[in-house]
Amino acid sequence: MKLLIDNARLLDPAQGVDRNTRIYIQKDMVVALDEAPEGFEPQRHIDAAGRLVIPGLVDLAARMREPGEEHKATIASETRAAASAGITTLCCPPDTGPPVDSPAEVELITRRAKQACGVRVHALGALTAGLGGEQLSEMAALKRAGVLGVSQALKPMASHLLLRRAMEYAASHELTVFLHPIDWSLNARGCVHEGPVGTRLGLPGIPEAAETAALGMILALSEQTGARVHLCRLSTTRAARLVARARVDGLPVSADVAAHQLFLTDMDVADFNTLCHVIPPLRSQRDRDGLRQAVAEGAVSAICSDHQPHEVDSKLAPFPETRPGISALETLLPLTLRLVEEGVLSLAEAIRRVTSNPAGILGLPVGTLAPGHRADLCIVDLDTPYTPEPGNWISQGRNSPFFGWEFRGRVTHTLVAGRVIHEQVSD
Repeated sequence: MKLLIDNARLLDPAQGVDRNTRIYIQKDMVVALDEAPEGFEPQRHIDAAGRLVIPGLVDLAARMREPGEEHKATIASETRAAASAGITTLCCPPDTGPPVDSPAEVELITRRAKQACGVRVHALGALTAGLGGEQLSEMAALKRAGVLGVSQALKPMASHLLLRRAMEYAASHELTVFLHPIDWSLNARGCVHEGPVGTRLGLPGIPEAAETAALGMILALSEQTGARVHLCRLSTTRAARLVARARVDGLPVSADVAAHQLFLTDMDVADFNTLCHVIPPLRSQRDRDGLRQAVAEGAVSAICSDHQPHEVDSKLAPFPETRPGISALETLLPLTLRLVEEGVLSLAEAIRRVTSNPAGILGLPVGTLAPGHRADLCIVDLDTPYTPEPGNWISQGRNSPFFGWEFRGRVTHTLVAGRVIHEQVSD
């Protein structure tokens, strides 16, 4: 397929490009901008007048629930939701059923993704066998199978010594270690931020120190082992400051934040709203503002969805007994664009946080539309209003606290390898 996207405002932060141009696509690659290559005769033409063309979004954390929990969602259902939201590449944590601790699970996820709509799905491997936290996984075999890194997901390690050995093993195979900074002894089965709201509701709290204590240990081990570490889902201002200091000191660390942490606070659970039950918990307004500042300054370099779809029953029990997580693929770009509206980020920097920056963390050659790169992109109408509701939601998980929010910006087309995998039908 030869495809021409005409009248496009191309915004590619990786190239420093923001201009009106034509984009020429042949087979799976961008072959030229501005001027047509010799002999180029497009088989399809997309007029992008008045719209923005950006690299396809790269999501660092999206649970597909397959294998193991297909009653919640499947790779097929969630990649369709991702495509509708402009996400062309996503990364799955290893806490599936069974966990991704052998090449067989990696191959299963890869095969199911190829049978789906075309969104690129990459898996992280388990840091320990079965995510049990007691015995190291076969990281060398997992790397050969194609994992982009290793993670313990939201499971504890038996000891700091074992984590050190795991980081040394990962470093020897040049695998990034994706770690959630959670001290499980301080976490103490909490379900909300430890503060006035949680105390008033009588819910067990998770202190800020559960994040910062674990983070301090992880940073010390990163310095000791030389392992490249990515810190997942920061939730506190103090943790963001520690990461900023570590990066200044030259440690090979990066960090992300879930989009909902940049908008919601513990006040949003004040009426026992189980849709706001997440781990790490929603923190104070001070933490939310501190995370926004860290994203703006680059200490936290990526924004992810932390997509966790659930069936309705998972959110109907008393708050502490409900399953944590938000169905979030379809609000990743709208929330990121809201940061631009609220003056937190420029449009270019906002798009960078969900394209080239996460691509760099994963070590993937995506997140840019420079000639010679894969034609993974989306076209966005920034003026079209969008209000997520169960009726226009594509993900199988309906557990979103953002239903009824009013956003501006709607993805009209999503392309992977030059092929249109989503096209918005006019109302």
